[in-house]
Amino acid sequence: MIEEIRIRDLGVIEEATVSLHPGLTVLTGETGAGKTMLVSSIELLLGSRADAALVRTGAQEAAIDAVLEVADPELARAADDAGASVEDGELTVSRVLRSTGRSRAYAGGRTVPVGTLGEITQGLVALHGQADQWRLRQSAQHREVLDAYGGDPVREAAAAFAKARRAWVDARRELDELTTSEQARAQELDALTYQLEQVDGVDPRPGEDLELRAESERLAHADDLRLGSARAHAALADGELPERPDTLALLATAEQSLGPLVDADPGLAPLRDRLVELRALVADVAADLSSYSASIEVDPARLDAVHTRRAALTELTRRYGGDVDAVLARRDRSRARVLELQQADDRLGGMAEQVESAAAEVARRAAHLTAARTAAAERLGARVQEELRRLGMPQAVVEVSVTPTTGDGPDSVPAADLEPGDRVVVGAHGVDVVEIRLSANPGSPARPVTQAASGGELSRIMLALEVAVADAGASVPTFVFDEVDAGVGGKAGIDVGARLQALARNAQVLVVTHLAQVAAHADRHLVVRKSTDGEVTSSDVSEVSGEDRLAELARMMGGAGTSAGLRHAEELLDACRRPAG
Repeated sequence: MIEEIRIRDLGVIEEATVSLHPGLTVLTGETGAGKTMLVSSIELLLGSRADAALVRTGAQEAAIDAVLEVADPELARAADDAGASVEDGELTVSRVLRSTGRSRAYAGGRTVPVGTLGEITQGLVALHGQADQWRLRQSAQHREVLDAYGGDPVREAAAAFAKARRAWVDARRELDELTTSEQARAQELDALTYQLEQVDGVDPRPGEDLELRAESERLAHADDLRLGSARAHAALADGELPERPDTLALLATAEQSLGPLVDADPGLAPLRDRLVELRALVADVAADLSSYSASIEVDPARLDAVHTRRAALTELTRRYGGDVDAVLARRDRSRARVLELQQADDRLGGMAEQVESAAAEVARRAAHLTAARTAAAERLGARVQEELRRLGMPQAVVEVSVTPTTGDGPDSVPAADLEPGDRVVVGAHGVDVVEIRLSANPGSPARPVTQAASGGELSRIMLALEVAVADAGASVPTFVFDEVDAGVGGKAGIDVGARLQALARNAQVLVVTHLAQVAAHADRHLVVRKSTDGEVTSSDVSEVSGEDRLAELARMMGGAGTSAGLRHAEELLDACRRPAG
């Protein structure tokens, strides 16, 4: 609920702080005093469009701040999700209007877009303007009223329908994608098949290109490799030319030269041992060189075969990867994709069946939702009709119709509970058109309320709806009514006040009114008064009680300043203090 509103430089209000409480609060005052500025400030906090003309003359900007009590954990989470911080169950929201026409919005001390401010506050406050019978002018709003009144049965049926619709929409989307991409899929399959045939025709092995490159180099230089390794072997261990000793002979000579000297100087022993090790190592290398030289063969045929194979591999890597391993990785991916594409045709038939099944489930869930709404519509019509009898419309007959929308088209499904062959058009909230109809007088046909009711009757119907929905536990915490009593007077005004008082049992209600019959029902009475110094007019808001309240009620009834007017006001106040029926 709204705990406090602070207004600065808005219209004729220079500065005012209004503390609000649970129950019914009325706001009255003379014409032009600025009553609508309070409503305008709430509209701005609900995200309405800024109007620079609302900024007080001579001021650079107007500011509205409000402290809202957020008792519902879901509403608190919604505010947190929108970036506003709820602390100790309270949320501070603000709107600043500049005379240049620009505006800023704040929630929880943070700057937020104006639209976000509206999203945060819409679950906390419902505002009904003088010409704003918002729930009566559009079928979608009629449906929202009915769904709110319907409670858990409608809410659960709507959730089940929404789940079924999502599954249906997803299945249709996948089927459309499979159908529209069939030609592209066939082309892709042909291209991948050709690639696989080329790769499988060569059938490369992992790392084969590197192996063949090494073998090619070896075969191309076979003579050089054999002769070079033979010369190296001869230098290490030839032994056939005594006049030219080899390395092993030289090492043996060095070792033998040191042998007899070790006894004379043990320090030579490590050097001799190293010569022994070196001679063994040279002998090993010489043996390996001999084996290597013997293994080298000149094989032109093998060299041609290697070149041919390398050329085939090079063609593959040029087209499908940087090396053979990359080609093989691409082949694996292509095989998986080919399998997926080949299975797509099977999925196409399966998806068509799935769409048909999902459509049947949507139709079934939609029929359940229609049934739940129809049952709630009967109760809501009777409940509103009962309220209208208390609001001076005893002859009114209210009907809430729930009609499935039939027709063909991409968003239609076979009806689950209509004639064979009938189809219903599926929307985000079901298949139903909900309409609240009114027969204001006996014998007249029921028509949509906006056609059958006068302005005053519309106000009372709107109030009756709010009381009915609030009694069902589905209302917002705060209602603001701007002259809901328009076109109402006398006994009907007392009835309107009584029902507002009934609505205030379950919610905070703030009413801007010109009728004393309504104001007398209030728990608290606020008055807007204006003053002028001859050049500038300003207004302020204050709470009245006791004699001051009687004086204001007398003024509203045209008896200001008279003892008869005060007596009449006191009688009215006493009568309205009796519990509402």
